[in-house]
Amino acid sequence: MKPVTLKQIAETLGISITTVSKALKDYPDVSKKTKALVKDLAQTLNYKPNSFAVNLRTRESKTIGLIVPEIVHHFFSSVIKGIISQAEKKGYLVIILQSNESYTLEKKQIELLLSKRVDGILISLANETANYNHLNSVLANETPLVMFDKIAKLVNCSKVLINDREAAYNATQHLINIGCKRIAHFRGPLLPQNSIDRFLGYKKALLDNDIAYDSTLVYILKDMSYDEGRFYAKKLIQDHKDVDGIFINTDLVAIGAIKEFNNLNIKVPEDISIIGFSNWFMSSVISPSLTTIDQPGFEIGKKAFKLLFREIKNKKNNKKINYKDVILETELVIRESTKTL
Repeated sequence: MKPVTLKQIAETLGISITTVSKALKDYPDVSKKTKALVKDLAQTLNYKPNSFAVNLRTRESKTIGLIVPEIVHHFFSSVIKGIISQAEKKGYLVIILQSNESYTLEKKQIELLLSKRVDGILISLANETANYNHLNSVLANETPLVMFDKIAKLVNCSKVLINDREAAYNATQHLINIGCKRIAHFRGPLLPQNSIDRFLGYKKALLDNDIAYDSTLVYILKDMSYDEGRFYAKKLIQDHKDVDGIFINTDLVAIGAIKEFNNLNIKVPEDISIIGFSNWFMSSVISPSLTTIDQPGFEIGKKAFKLLFREIKNKKNNKKINYKDVILETELVIRESTKTL
C-alpha cells in the first residue's frame, strides 16, 4: 500500500493541500473544525509525514552517527545509553556503528555517515587509528564532530574525556600508599591516547615516590580481553615473583587476572593487590571484588550529545562553532582487591 499523501487528504475533504498542511501543524489561521476534520482523517488513513521532504526543507536529517570500537563493552554501552537518553529528547535518531578497533572500517563508516547526510558525528577512535584524514574530511564537510574517550589531540574539534593521566596516577598512588613496592602495569596498545596517558600517569606516580621505573613490569596488551588478563597474569608471576601490585588498564583484563591468580593459589590482595579501570558491573561481584577507577560512561554520553547538538544548532543558525573540551571527574572505588591501609 502506497503512503497516504497530503493531496489525498485534501481531495477527500475538498480543501487545499496548504490548508491540510497548516491544520496538521496547528496554524492559528485554520479553524478548529477544519483542524479536527483533517487530523481525524489523517489518523484514520494512518498518514505519516514525508520525513525526506521535511529534511530537505529544514536542511536537517534529524539523525546523528555514532562510531564506537565495541558495543558490548560495559563502558561503551553506558556511553550509548547516555547519548540516546539525550538524543530522544531532541527528536534525533542515532545510527550506531562498531569499528571493531579497525582503522579501515572506521574510515568506511565515516564515509557512509557523510553520504547519509547525518547532522553530526560522535566517535571514539579505534586502537588502529593513527591517520586522521577521514576525521578532518568530516570537518571540511562542515559536519559537526565530537570525539570522546579515545581521542586525537591533533584533530581540532570538541571532545569529552576524563583526565586519564591523573586517574592512573591516583590508582598507582593508592597501591604505593598501601605498601606496594614492585608495581606492574598491564597497558593497552601503543596508539590510543588514553592508553598512553594511563601509562604516563602510572610512571609518574612511581617516580614521584622514588620508585625506579622498570620497563619489564609493563605489559602491552592487544585486545584488552579477559583471556589476555589470564595469560599476562600467569606470565607476570613467571617473570617477576616479587611483584606485589598491578595497575590494569581496564576491568575486564583485571577480572581475568584475578581469575588466574585464584587458579594459581596466589591470594589477592594478601600476595598481590590489583586495581582496574572503568568500574563495570562485574567489578563489584567478582571475588574478591575489584578496586577500580570509576569512569562515568553515561555522563560522557550525555555531555557528548549536548556538545554535538549545540554545534548542529549553531551551524543551522550560521553561528560560529567554538570547540570545547569537557573533562569529567573520575573516582577511585576501593574494594577487596587491594590491601587496607
